[in-house]
Amino acid sequence: MSSDPDHEYPVDGDVGQQEMVLSRKSAVLVDGVILNGPTTDAKAGEKFVEEACRLIMEEVVLKATDINEKVCEWRPPEQLKQLLDLEMRDTGEPHHRLLELCQDVIRYSVKTNHPRFFNQLYAGLDYYSLVARFMTEALNPSVYTYEVSPVFLLVEEAVLKKMIEFIGWKEGDGIFNPGGSVSNMYAMNLARYKYCPDIKEKGLSGLPRLILFTSAECHYSMKKAASFLGIGTANVCFVETDGRGKMIPEELEKQVWQARTEGAAPFLVCATSGTTVLGAFDPLEEIADVCERHGLWLHVDASWGGSALMSRKHRRLLHGIHRADSVAWNPHKMLMAGIQCCALLVKDKSDLLKKCYSAKASYLFQQDKFYDVSYDTGDKSIQCSRRADAFKFWMTWKALGTLGLEERVNRALALSRYLVEEIKKREGFKLLMEPEYANICFWYVPPSLREMKEGPEFWEKLNLVAPAIKERMMKKGSLMLGYQPHRGKVNFFRQVVISPQVSREDMDFLLDEIDLLGRDM
Repeated sequence: MSSDPDHEYPVDGDVGQQEMVLSRKSAVLVDGVILNGPTTDAKAGEKFVEEACRLIMEEVVLKATDINEKVCEWRPPEQLKQLLDLEMRDTGEPHHRLLELCQDVIRYSVKTNHPRFFNQLYAGLDYYSLVARFMTEALNPSVYTYEVSPVFLLVEEAVLKKMIEFIGWKEGDGIFNPGGSVSNMYAMNLARYKYCPDIKEKGLSGLPRLILFTSAECHYSMKKAASFLGIGTANVCFVETDGRGKMIPEELEKQVWQARTEGAAPFLVCATSGTTVLGAFDPLEEIADVCERHGLWLHVDASWGGSALMSRKHRRLLHGIHRADSVAWNPHKMLMAGIQCCALLVKDKSDLLKKCYSAKASYLFQQDKFYDVSYDTGDKSIQCSRRADAFKFWMTWKALGTLGLEERVNRALALSRYLVEEIKKREGFKLLMEPEYANICFWYVPPSLREMKEGPEFWEKLNLVAPAIKERMMKKGSLMLGYQPHRGKVNFFRQVVISPQVSREDMDFLLDEIDLLGRDM
């Protein structure tokens, strides 16, 4: 350590652009680094935040519901790389340049808040959730102990308790995770731990061949979880579904008996409430009966469909969910709580989550703290640092109330029904099936194919239509809509209605625009 009264030490300030001159008498160095005072210019930083927030307000929030704005400003990857100036350099860049970069990021990003963004199972802008996200980003909390995150831990507890009530359990446990895929993995591991608790310490050696069962229409995260956890994708049994995409309970029963006959050890059934493509809801009561007879853990992946529980009219879709041992539910989808907002809910109240996942880190979870350490809930997570995701949903729920959330679900499904009826009326549009949720799957048949017999050549040509229309709509920026082939069916569109900013006029526009973009094919 040294101090030189005869020299002034310049210090890099705002990204290297400003100098701060220290007092001749107080400059202190350690390893050549000046330790006196802050080395950033707070005033300049505050001004940058203020200007950036103004930009976000003007270019994102205020334009979110403007149908005259483009949904996307499509550029191919190599061109976009050049437009964005992605290179990080040795010296920092001035604030005016950073603001220009922010403008470019907004311009070339997909506007998922746009009323005509229908591409994914999330959409729209919830203003209350957005404010909650601004707050958590500014406060930068990590939700593991009460001492560092008192408000957000209490918020998470309150939200989980309310979600548990809507499932129909009298009590339970839960935790917010970074995605429904992670919630499904948690549930799979929890079911395995319940089946063989020694696995936590002794690992996989000596275990029987564990097998789990899930719908042929399940989310791909089930295979990923089985691979990640060492169960193996070959030990995921996919149960056949009916024509509407629902798991067939009789087939499940057959597969369970078959696995036992082969000497395997069934331990888990994962049902789905709201499949990704078709929006199908598995028959939970019948599946729960099978699980009860065979002593299997029942997990329900309601990441997409769980929000129907908020609606007295539509909660019947999840009839029997109260019999599940665990449930994945993503409020960031239908309820628009902002990505990511995903809960795993567990019926068990014996601290099974904590027993399964705790590592008892002594530097975080000391048992002799001056407050009630039961509020230090982070040890039941596989994460250390964890975002305050529940706060987004809490803020929206506080703003809208349960009735407002119910209306959000009811309106989305009413708009879906309107679109279905319009598809039936229009020449050139063909439904795959009657939907029971907000997934409307359909083909657009261009004029050139409408008189053709539905044989191999017809389906081969129809398979090319949706991708070509998708390319045209992306380059035009008029809307975004997903498509896919599925279980033997050629490419079709999947329309999903979520946002309350979406109107009947947007449904009409969707069909008009597809016809406009595809009528010359």
